[in-house]
Amino acid sequence: MSKETKTKIIKPTQEKAEEAVRTLLLWAGDDPKREGLQDTPARVARAYKDWFKGYSEDPMKYMQRTFKEVEGYDEMIVLRDISFESHCEHHMAPIIGKAHVGYLPNNKVVGISKLARVVETFARRFQVQEKMTAQIAHCIQDVLKPKGCAVVIEAVHQCMTTRGVHKSGVSMVTSQMLGSFRKDAKTRTEFLGMIRD
Repeated sequence: MSKETKTKIIKPTQEKAEEAVRTLLLWAGDDPKREGLQDTPARVARAYKDWFKGYSEDPMKYMQRTFKEVEGYDEMIVLRDISFESHCEHHMAPIIGKAHVGYLPNNKVVGISKLARVVETFARRFQVQEKMTAQIAHCIQDVLKPKGCAVVIEAVHQCMTTRGVHKSGVSMVTSQMLGSFRKDAKTRTEFLGMIRD
């Protein structure tokens, strides 16, 4: 997993967060004191706690509990169509999509809900899709130590559909193949075939 430089972040108070929302409402040209907007700053602060809860979670912890009693099962395991909502780190606009995750076990498996939780944790942060794809794959590979891991993400970026070029109906696809998925074309082809509708 890539080692990012961690800087100590001093989290502002709820009051400061709400004041920032009031400032943005004023900047947009509206009156934060009017009836319809009076509770908006508190609502936005609460929404941010939910949208960005991934910063307070450790995705690697989800991969720690594994199961070895699998009767020698060593074929591909794929969890597809894991829906997620994230936010673009450049415009703070939503990224909405689905992830497909696969791995070739190496004497142990992990509960499938844990794979979905890894996706969710990385999604609930400010992101670029390429980085999120790599983070998910490396987390699974580094902790579970399978023979290989693959992640494909398909997503629509609201920073492109609701602003700028205003192009709807466009989705972005990224992939990260590790271990046997990168080295063996047959394994990669099998995975890609399994995630297609």
